[in-house]
Parts: sequence; structure tokens; C-alpha cells
Amino acid sequence: MAFTLFIVNDAPYGNERAYNALRLAGAMAWREGQAVRLFLMADAVGCAKSGQKVPEGYYNVQIMLGKVARKAEIGLCGTCMDARGLRDDELIEGAKRGTLAQLADWTAEADKVLVF
Repeated sequence: MAFTLFIVNDAPYGNERAYNALRLAGAMAWREGQAVRLFLMADAVGCAKSGQKVPEGYYNVQIMLGKVARKAEIGLCGTCMDARGLRDDELIEGAKRGTLAQLADWTAEADKVLVF
């Protein structure tokens, strides 16, 4: 099985980098023979905030990440969460506080690492 790690740094809205990372991660996660892990850092930790409300017709990163979480492991930088006042109980189901050591392990185990 091929293992791909996605590292996302950008905020959920304002540009489309997180959006495109989640699109690709979702497409990869549902392929046979593929394993996906997603690690959110910096402003990207906001992607995992539950209760997002966006204008009608606009993509919702929370929903997109929830679909990825059904097939992939999702970790968030705990330091980045703390810096932004994001608590564990505010995260969507399937997203978990992580550490830099966890990211280092995931990076060492990955066949491919994609950074957005």
C-alpha cells in the first residue's frame, strides 16, 4: 500500500490552497491501495473547526475535511491550535491534536509528502 502525507499550512479560506489540498487528499484517500494522512499546521488548523458557516454556494472546508476523515488520519499541530485559541472540543470528528514528533514519524513513514 502506498502512503501519502499531506501537510497543509494555509487558512481554510482566503485562497484556495487548503481547498485544493483537501480535494486531492480526498481523491487519493478513496483510491484502492492508497493510505492518506493529513497534518494541519499554522492557520490550516482552522480547517478542522466545527460549526463553520459559509455563504450559500461557497465551498465548506469543514464538510470537505469530514469526508477525508472517513478514510484518512488527520492530525493538527497542538502548538498551532494553542496559538489560535482552538480547543480539542471544537474539532470535527476524526481530527485530533497532534505533535511535531507525530508529524516527524508520519513523514519518515510516507512514500510521498505533499505540502500545501
